[in-house]
Amino acid sequence: MEYLDGARGRLAYERSTSTGPGVVFLGGFKSDMTGTKAVHLQDWAKRTGRGFLRFDYGGHGASDGAFEDGAIGDWFEDALAVIEGVTEGPQVLVGSSMGGWISLLMLRERPELVAGLVTIAAAPDFTEDGYWAGFSEADRARLMAEGSVAVPSDYGEPYVITRRLIEEGRERLVLRSDLAARVPVRMLQGTADADVPMSWALRLLEHLGGEDVRLTLVKGSDHRFSGLEELALIEAAVEEVLGRI
Repeated sequence: MEYLDGARGRLAYERSTSTGPGVVFLGGFKSDMTGTKAVHLQDWAKRTGRGFLRFDYGGHGASDGAFEDGAIGDWFEDALAVIEGVTEGPQVLVGSSMGGWISLLMLRERPELVAGLVTIAAAPDFTEDGYWAGFSEADRARLMAEGSVAVPSDYGEPYVITRRLIEEGRERLVLRSDLAARVPVRMLQGTADADVPMSWALRLLEHLGGEDVRLTLVKGSDHRFSGLEELALIEAAVEEVLGRI
């Protein structure tokens, strides 16, 4: 494991280098680079001789900071710092859940860094369309007054959703304005995903401009998307994007 000095502390990452476009894995909300998909792709990169980068946003995993202090823009800046700091040339981004949103932000804000894109249960604008839209009036009032609310999670301890996460997220929305891809994009989505509805994937497919954008729906797959067949689909999507560059 290596570290890069970011704007809010050290950012942990692991990488392997090679010639040609590398692959960068961007993890999800409160996940880290030791997750099944990130580790599997690292193993795939070693087998195929492909450059690969995985990292932790601030407040995630082995990176400095507290999770509750972060927001989408912070984590986008962390991703940008690591990609600019330790890779060369445009990369294929693999964005899982929140990482899909951050990958789309990269596509919009820094397209010269993106050679292709693979999303897995992408969750663009989830702070607004997921949490805020799902809060009761009482939850919204408490969030605004107290600065945070705790939301139950199927993955462990409750998530602390802060007022800053919601308000800063509104400055980073990608589905409210034009968004186009001049690179190949492959999107993967499970139909049994309880965290990111299939309708979100269809909305993104409709919204994202580009000549080489495809969505694969996998019946019965949930948000983890980490079974052996699902991991094989991720590999295939990455290889297909690399082959289209």
